[in-house]
Amino acid sequence: MRVLLVEDDPMIGESLREALRRQGMAADWVRDGRAADAALAGERFDAVLLDLGLPQRSGVQVLQSLRARGDATPVIVLTARDALADKVASLDAGADDYLVKPFELDELLARLRAVGRRHAGRAQTALQVADLQLDPATREVSRGGRPVLLSAREFALLQALMERPGAILSRAQLEDRLYGWGEEVESNAVSVYVHQLRRKLGDDLLHTVRGVGYYVGPRKQA
Repeated sequence: MRVLLVEDDPMIGESLREALRRQGMAADWVRDGRAADAALAGERFDAVLLDLGLPQRSGVQVLQSLRARGDATPVIVLTARDALADKVASLDAGADDYLVKPFELDELLARLRAVGRRHAGRAQTALQVADLQLDPATREVSRGGRPVLLSAREFALLQALMERPGAILSRAQLEDRLYGWGEEVESNAVSVYVHQLRRKLGDDLLHTVRGVGYYVGPRKQA
């Protein structure tokens, strides 16, 4: 999952970005409303974590601009404002959820998974392709009922592919899901993770389309 964090408090922003990255997410961080507008206009994110009290432009203004463009990216408001009027204004402006600071990381992660499921039109938590199962909530993976231990980035790459079974994702698309701004990306990183996944899961479900990308599912006919 690639997340844009919009937060002007440096301590909160830094700690939250690092916490999300430790979960295997690609987390990018901006500190004011205009920077958020620019990031959202120029790049694709799976979710936005949005503070309300921002310099340059307020969080509600950022949200209104996003929705006015027809962008349905899930947005969770993270704010110290607990007044009913602020909650109503944010939700009416197009927010998908509203979380009052301080909050526990586990609750934020659960809400991120929930808005991701709703956005994808899925009700179930776990992802399954054939006998391969991945549960984002518990971060458990199994093949044929046998648990498989994956690193954070192996898990993130497999989740990206299993969210769209049969769809071919390019190396660039997968890198976007694995790395945030400023993180060093080695040219063969995705192919290395794919190789490691095949070693752990077998090579009958994870396929390469040379020069195009990778997909999970039954092998496509030539």
